[in-house]
Amino acid sequence: MKLTPQQLHIPALLRATARFLRPEKSDRYLDLTAGYGGHALEIITATGDARSAVLIDRDEDAIKVLRKKFPQSRLLHSDFLAAARELVRDGEKFDMILADFGVSSPQLDMAERGFSFMRDGPLDMRMDGGAGETAAELIGRLKEKALTDIIIRFGEEKPKLAARIAKALKRGRPTTTVQAAKIIARQYGGGYHKIHPATRTFQALRIAVNDELGQIDETLRLLPELLADGGRVAIISFHSLEDRLVKQFFKEHSEAGYEADLEILTKKAIRGDTEDVNNPRARSAKLRVARKIKKPTERRF
Repeated sequence: MKLTPQQLHIPALLRATARFLRPEKSDRYLDLTAGYGGHALEIITATGDARSAVLIDRDEDAIKVLRKKFPQSRLLHSDFLAAARELVRDGEKFDMILADFGVSSPQLDMAERGFSFMRDGPLDMRMDGGAGETAAELIGRLKEKALTDIIIRFGEEKPKLAARIAKALKRGRPTTTVQAAKIIARQYGGGYHKIHPATRTFQALRIAVNDELGQIDETLRLLPELLADGGRVAIISFHSLEDRLVKQFFKEHSEAGYEADLEILTKKAIRGDTEDVNNPRARSAKLRVARKIKKPTERRF
């Protein structure tokens, strides 16, 4: 599959991520959301050992690209939670772990994937492009109240507006991204200024279709088991719901006294709008990094 220049993915916060992960020769690297390999290329080039890297993505198109770019690396076509569980069962340990929870530029740019209202395509939004329920099917299945709750919870939309949007979507039953965006925009009445009115609802539908927050929450719990002593984990999130989960997880695991197993390396999140200003799609990105604490060896007398 040949990507057009518009479809090439510019990795968010690439320099900052590499700076905090500090890749060294022969370090083992796990990329839970490898995408089209932008971050992986930087890290694997530094370690000089593609064979010790494990790259994961649930998108079949991404896996095809990764297979060509990293023929020596282990590739897993899977969602990151299922892959993390498998690696924990196998007792795998890594010196560096990266999770970039954003939707890749190629996914946004491919109209047939149905992620963006900027290009007309089927209202799909499935990350793996084949399994599970589409966004259109989700709208058709859910009761109006349940759809309203999703738009409020995952889109952080105002309750009254979310209710109007849900009612309009149920009535209109859109099957394409542009149809859905027009239905949503009409509920705003007086128009909008900074962001398109469909932005929050599209985010909510995407999160619901892919169970993103549930997967992130469970995956975070597995990270300490996957990290070698002194290993670093970097997580890039793109909206407050994701970042809140990451921030709380790092806080809990770094403030547990003797039981603490992580040390936070970023006192505040590294922000894309200040650290990666030349990458428009990194504007909302936030990077948080932690290190696995090496426990002292117990002495026996």
